[in-house]
Amino acid sequence: MIARTGSGWQYALADLSLILFMVTGAALSQARAKDTARPSPQGDPVALWSAGPGAPPIEDWLETQAPDPRQQLTIVARYAAGGQEGALAQASAMAASAGEAGRGARIIIEPGEGGVAAALAYDAPAGLARGLQDRAATQSHGN
Repeated sequence: MIARTGSGWQYALADLSLILFMVTGAALSQARAKDTARPSPQGDPVALWSAGPGAPPIEDWLETQAPDPRQQLTIVARYAAGGQEGALAQASAMAASAGEAGRGARIIIEPGEGGVAAALAYDAPAGLARGLQDRAATQSHGN
């Protein structure tokens, strides 16, 4: 009797492992596709600015704030019916002014009572922390 080497449970286990790997990879790729369009995280603001009579220009307000690379400037423009283009133009101009002052800005345009406000918060994405947040979100979606 001639025994064939490698023809037994090892091949069956290897086949099952490959199948499990391919199924897991396919499931993860589909889960990632669903997570790509989620809103960016927003923390509690540490400084607020609101457009209005007597309010300083946003670049002057930003100069009074201590620079911190962990902070994210968020400009929120709310518009009444038909005012979306105007709100976008105003928020874009403010973002340009903030950029000249050395701050990048995230712009949010949403329906609501008209007005523009800005907030500084510790919600800027960071390398390692962002990776951990993504991993935690992926695990919570899987459960």
